[in-house]
Amino acid sequence: MTENEIAKIVVDAAIKVHRALGPGLLESVYEIVLAHELAKRGLKVERQALIPIEYNGLKFREGFRADVVVEEKIIVELKSVENIQPVHKKQLLTYLRLADMRLGLLINFGSALLKDGISRVVNGL
Repeated sequence: MTENEIAKIVVDAAIKVHRALGPGLLESVYEIVLAHELAKRGLKVERQALIPIEYNGLKFREGFRADVVVEEKIIVELKSVENIQPVHKKQLLTYLRLADMRLGLLINFGSALLKDGISRVVNGL
């Protein structure tokens, strides 16, 4: 399955979760429920995935934690804020680069309409 095919499933699942729960909950709630919804759809999902980083020739096992990694191909960064800031997209792009992945989805469950809270971030895709 390609990154774009996976992304379509993730977006559809996120919309379903947002319609059921509404905006304003903690990110951790959306993370749990979205991971469940994606697993129900047959996707491999890892929550709070440890992504190692390399620096000066050293490999650090616990570089950062990605909110959700789907099929080992897409990082899904979840927010529950009033507005996405440019720094959120930069953060996700850095995560993608360090994880050597090509596509990330920034999903803001704080948006009144979830379609307005979804951003695709690409790393050389």
